[in-house]
Amino acid sequence: MSSTTTQDSFASMLEAVQAFHDKHRFNEEGGEDLAYRVALMAEELGEISACVTKGRGVDCLAEECADLMVLLLGTSISADFDLSRAFWRKIAILGARESRVIDGRVRVSGFDDGEAGS
Repeated sequence: MSSTTTQDSFASMLEAVQAFHDKHRFNEEGGEDLAYRVALMAEELGEISACVTKGRGVDCLAEECADLMVLLLGTSISADFDLSRAFWRKIAILGARESRVIDGRVRVSGFDDGEAGS
């Protein structure tokens, strides 16, 4: 894997998505409506699923995952929360959990421990 570049930094990606929102006036034209954004993310998940289930290859999968990532970053802009901080908080929670194998696949979720979220 190549070394990290400025283009690969979270801040740079967030800045690029903010510029995209600004260019297309998402804030003024309904592009930052959260219900709309959730629908777009669901659509992208369907496209990711199609790449996998229809054997479209890793290039298709990478493109659709990038689409979802752009939407996730844009949602953090729209809802005004720090996605980087939320990510690191969540990864710390996940790292403290035990895993289980269910139906032959590993799961690291809240199970029945009363913790909200998955």
